[in-house]
Amino acid sequence: EYFRDMGYNVSMMADSTSRWAEALREISGRLAEMPADSGYPAYLAARLASFYERAGKVKCLGGPERSGSVTIVGAVSPPGGDFSDPVTSATLSIVQVFWGLDKKLAQRKHFPSVNWLISYSKYTSALESFYEKFDPDFINIRTKAREVLQREDDLNEIVQLVGKDALAESDKITLDTAKLLREDYLA
Repeated sequence: EYFRDMGYNVSMMADSTSRWAEALREISGRLAEMPADSGYPAYLAARLASFYERAGKVKCLGGPERSGSVTIVGAVSPPGGDFSDPVTSATLSIVQVFWGLDKKLAQRKHFPSVNWLISYSKYTSALESFYEKFDPDFINIRTKAREVLQREDDLNEIVQLVGKDALAESDKITLDTAKLLREDYLA
C-alpha cells in the first residue's frame, strides 16, 4: 500500500492463504476461542475479506495528483482438492476472478493447468461495452468456446468407457476442436 500510495501499480502474490488460515486456526485454538467450521475461528471469512478487499485502484491523497493500484494474486490449496473447505469457500465468495488449477491437466503436461470449466471472472458484465467495441462477436465466441470445452468434458467420460471410435463423427470433431482450443489457444 505504501508503493500504491506513491502512485505505483503493485502486484502482490500470496502463497498460500490456506497455510495462513491454518496458523490462524492454531492461534485461535490456543487462545481458547470458540471454533466454527472445521475448527477455524468464526472470523475467518472476515479476515480473508479484509485482506483481499485491500486490492484495487485508488486516487491518492495529496500532491502531486496520482493514482495507484494493488492487485492481489492469492493461492488457496484446499486439502484433497475439496472446494467445500472453509478457507476455499470463503475465498471464492470474496474474489472477483478465480483460476482453478487441475491436477489431471498437470499430470497430462498441460500447462498452465487451468481448468476453464471451474474458473470464472465476475468482471465479464463490467467489460461488456469494451468487448462490444473490440469485437461484437467476442461474447458469443467465448460462450461457444466454453460450451465446446464442457462438451469435451462430457465426451471424455464416454471415451473412457467405450473408446473414441464409438463416438459419432460430430463428437470426434468436438473433441478435436476442444483440443485445439486448449493446446493452441488457451495454453
